[in-house]
Amino acid sequence: MARKATLSQSDWKSIDAILLDMDGTLLDLSFDNRFWKTEVPSVYAKNKGMTLEESLEFLGRCYKDYSGTLNWYCTDFWAEKLGFDIIEHKTKLAHQVSVRPGTLEFLEKIHASSKDVYLVTNAHPETLRVKLEQTRIEQYFDKLYTSHQFHQPKESPSFWSQLEEDMAIPLSKCLFIDDTESILMQAQHSGVKHIAIIEQPDSSLPPKTYKELPSINYLDELLENFE
Repeated sequence: MARKATLSQSDWKSIDAILLDMDGTLLDLSFDNRFWKTEVPSVYAKNKGMTLEESLEFLGRCYKDYSGTLNWYCTDFWAEKLGFDIIEHKTKLAHQVSVRPGTLEFLEKIHASSKDVYLVTNAHPETLRVKLEQTRIEQYFDKLYTSHQFHQPKESPSFWSQLEEDMAIPLSKCLFIDDTESILMQAQHSGVKHIAIIEQPDSSLPPKTYKELPSINYLDELLENFE
């Protein structure tokens, strides 16, 4: 049975900072899934003169090899490995980037409060730039953090210790929302007290059920007891 995330008034009062993932949490992950599973294989197949099936097989192995590492999120790494400009292709398709339902309502409410609000993403700085230009959500944040500035992905304990030091706010006084189970588990292990996972990060896929982690579908579900 799913464990729905809820925050009481007391919980909210104990939270000094809200940490928000970007892709799959604020933005619909369908853009990224289409890009890496459809666009990139198509371009690579055309450039290398191979079939789409061959391209998909090769990229599938590459994705598996680098999953969870900083290179997995690094567009410079993939541009060099695959031989074409990843950011150029992302920019051409940026009009497909969309904000998830409930996101703006949540951001407006917490931005107007006394709490600090931070974007905490594994996205490469250039990917972040492209998506912020499209969505204009940076206005709601006190600071934007990308794992590349710490040279460690969110899957690493080092990321969280560096983040805590830079924020100068104890992780125990933070709420962190993400769509990746392993990242949330690492955050919790590193000291983040309040966490929630997104059930349907990609609107084109069915929602997921989580038994171990508190979950929500849309961010504004957490506003019920927010003051």
